[in-house]
Amino acid sequence: MAEDHENAGSAGRAGVTDERAADGPGEDGRPDGPRSLDGITRFIGLRWDDPQTVRLEIRPELINQGGLLSGVATYAMVDYCMGSTLWAHTTELERIATISIAVNYIQTAVEGEIVCRTTLDRRNRTTAVMRSEVTHEDGRVLVTAIGSYSIFPVRKPPSIAGGHPPVQAA
Repeated sequence: MAEDHENAGSAGRAGVTDERAADGPGEDGRPDGPRSLDGITRFIGLRWDDPQTVRLEIRPELINQGGLLSGVATYAMVDYCMGSTLWAHTTELERIATISIAVNYIQTAVEGEIVCRTTLDRRNRTTAVMRSEVTHEDGRVLVTAIGSYSIFPVRKPPSIAGGHPPVQAA
């Protein structure tokens, strides 16, 4: 996905929080899980126990045409959980982006709660490798995944980096 997790800055370094999110349904009736980060996590309904643990209650909107939990929902769950796991191990001067995630869809579900747990296997100055497992509340393993992320310094906007003030339209 190669998306910059820079906006996860509201998550802080010790845990994932978002004061805008509320427990319970949002304006559109979808659950705003505790501490959702953005519109995607609110729509899907991701809820964090801690940076390494994300939960999801399966809802009809997440079921695909085949009548099963969409792989998109579990992939997003893994990507966000890996991102928050690594984010907790970065400094204020570092940002992260997904390089690749290999997902193994072992089983699926149509109802209940699922949990993603991520472990940081290795982190150096520029990359990190993590593994995740998504389990159903009944104990079944649904998904396993291995992901790699890029770690890079905060980038200053070009107008600041060049030392010139931004140009404003007349």
